[in-house]
Amino acid sequence: MSNDVEPEVNDRQIPVALSSASVYPLSVHDAFAVAQDLGYEGVEVMVTNNAVSQNPDALIQLSHRYHQEIVSIHAPTLLLTQQVWGTAWNKIEKSCQMAADVGCDTVVVHPPFRWQSNYAENFVEGVREIAAMYQVHIAVENMYPWRVRGREAVAYLPHWDPLGQDYDDVTWDFSHAATAGANSLEAIKALGSKLRHVHLTDGSGSGKDEHLVPGTGTQQCADALQHLASSGFDGVVVAEISTRKAKVAGEREEMLAETLRFARQHLSVPLLRSVDN
Repeated sequence: MSNDVEPEVNDRQIPVALSSASVYPLSVHDAFAVAQDLGYEGVEVMVTNNAVSQNPDALIQLSHRYHQEIVSIHAPTLLLTQQVWGTAWNKIEKSCQMAADVGCDTVVVHPPFRWQSNYAENFVEGVREIAAMYQVHIAVENMYPWRVRGREAVAYLPHWDPLGQDYDDVTWDFSHAATAGANSLEAIKALGSKLRHVHLTDGSGSGKDEHLVPGTGTQQCADALQHLASSGFDGVVVAEISTRKAKVAGEREEMLAETLRFARQHLSVPLLRSVDN
């Protein structure tokens, strides 16, 4: 018996892409330009009321111009995008059609709000059927409980936590995990092959959805990325930090550059495992 260790190596280089939400309030166009300038390997497009974010032809032109692959489409299933693309199921279908049009295979969605009762009742089966129809992965994102006057309120159905739900594909967001008081490393391990997509960010556990630069909060971001590098993860890591408070020239770009450096550093350092001889 030996206590020697050797690294488990994921032969595939895990891509690191940039979410267009990370440059808000700048435009989708800016997201592609920044991604190229900093050396990211793709862009996740969050569909909003911005016309370009809803136009596959315009997105394809940006992809070609800036040599950035579109790795995923984030469906407009946020509170702030309730008026985009009509009903909940229409949002999902149009996002999947856009993914097919631009040549990517992952659509990120949030779980239903509790007041979307009819949609929520058939959500698991519905996303599975639509994913099969469009030949894409619909990766349901982890969220967090809402708290009103210190008490937890039911905001999402079937639940804000994808663990234990019958989803085929999941997106894991470190900031949402921090807000929920969840352990990202343990959750990622528990999800196993269901983990399709990662939103790399961080949070302090303050109860706010902060989207900090990874490594500046309480989540085990470094260990989680190292686990992905050693586990055969075949999805994409997407930087989704908040740069809205950037005040001076270059501050936003430095935050995004630091996020990319963090990702590349820890995705290239797989965890060690014990080897028995």
